[in-house]
Amino acid sequence: MNERHITTKQARPRLRAVGALVAAVSSLAMLSVPAALASASPVINLTLEANATLSAKNNTEAVWETKYIIPGFEKMMKAKGVNVNVSFIGSGVSGEDYANKLALEIRSGSGPDVFDLDGPYVGEFVEARYLKPLTLLAGPQVDSWPGWAQIPKSIQATAKFHNVRYGIPGGPDGRVLFYNKQLFKKAGLPTNWQPTSWAQLVSAAQTLKAKIPGIEPLQIDGGAAMGEATTLQGFLPILAGAGAEIWNKATGKWQGDTVPMQTAAGFYNYIYTHGLANASLQLGSNGRNNTFQAFAESKVGIYLESEYLYISVLAPGTLYPMPNEAKVVGWALIPAEAPGKGIRHQNFVSYSGGGGTFLNPHTKNPKIAWDLLSYMYSEQSQLQLERMGKPELNSRHDVNTAYLSHYCTGVSKQSCALLRFISNKVLPITAVRPSLAVYPSVSAQIQQLAQNLATGQSIKRALGTYVSALDKIVGPAHVQNS
Repeated sequence: MNERHITTKQARPRLRAVGALVAAVSSLAMLSVPAALASASPVINLTLEANATLSAKNNTEAVWETKYIIPGFEKMMKAKGVNVNVSFIGSGVSGEDYANKLALEIRSGSGPDVFDLDGPYVGEFVEARYLKPLTLLAGPQVDSWPGWAQIPKSIQATAKFHNVRYGIPGGPDGRVLFYNKQLFKKAGLPTNWQPTSWAQLVSAAQTLKAKIPGIEPLQIDGGAAMGEATTLQGFLPILAGAGAEIWNKATGKWQGDTVPMQTAAGFYNYIYTHGLANASLQLGSNGRNNTFQAFAESKVGIYLESEYLYISVLAPGTLYPMPNEAKVVGWALIPAEAPGKGIRHQNFVSYSGGGGTFLNPHTKNPKIAWDLLSYMYSEQSQLQLERMGKPELNSRHDVNTAYLSHYCTGVSKQSCALLRFISNKVLPITAVRPSLAVYPSVSAQIQQLAQNLATGQSIKRALGTYVSALDKIVGPAHVQNS
């Protein structure tokens, strides 16, 4: 679920009335009806949609929802005297196409009762009134759901807007510094490395450059061709280390020519103009895969990436399996510029992608839809999902603890060790992208800013170009400058 994005839907079946019983019994009251009367109860039809199919895209999620969630939920509700029929609708399209179809359906008053949505679309859907706060739809039972205590607040932000809950966040990811232990040993650096400042990070890269000619000491994505990778596992973590998020929640303004932006831009400028990072890797259309391959071939010393690098690129049977990866690859937290200088006065920082699952504001059965949503994100259901697919992080801490301690089998022990590290050390300190409609446009300008810096443009000129573009996107009144 790394760099997760997301789906579509047909019209939702309407509630079927069964005689005078409908007038006498509400769906809420039916929760207390004996199971023996369930067959006489009206059938409540719900639809559940995901950007997943049984035959191809996100197959594990589709199987989980159709073979585990739907029959399990229907059985649970029937035991409470409520007849519920849940239909699954799968899509296998791009995240943008999925979100666009959802938006069109909800705008027309139709669409699925429960659906997945990627985090960056949340703000856009809220502002368009395609989402409503969970408590307005399903009532106060939402806030008393015990599952919230298991989801770090940093991850809950993925499914929030202006600190209001609109859904339950799905599996996140986390960014760390990967490094090659063999190269570190050859350069005389510690193989249990953990830098506590940018100065220590730069010093390690300088040592690698001096002691092992021909390798790339440091890779931090910085090209427009890298797309969102440059923003999410490049500039935003560095900006967080300088003490700021790209959008200031308190002021509602975007970072323009501010001190943190100048500091982050200065870091990019330094590592690229001093030969610690390779600008040519940033410019090619296949630059990210080329960097993956270079790291697998021990030609890159340090690389800021998510767990995707290890689990889907370097581990056995993946994209570029790395010989002896379990002994070669190490990982460390991303340091702030200096201790205490990161966002929220943190010593270390990270960024996470991800999405969540939400309720349609037009659902005819919001309380039952919430029952389905909370059932999907129960500890038991989420643990079942983890056990069905490849190892991934879960939004619930208890699920991560149980799965990574007892069920993470059939894969490299190092994969599980990395996920435990991210779950325990990274997710509590991570940040997420702003869920605002203009974010993709702003992100594109961040990518261009990083590329301009990587290719030698001065900090002043690069930031000037960025601010000019930002003014046109969000308006000067919404840009913060020092």
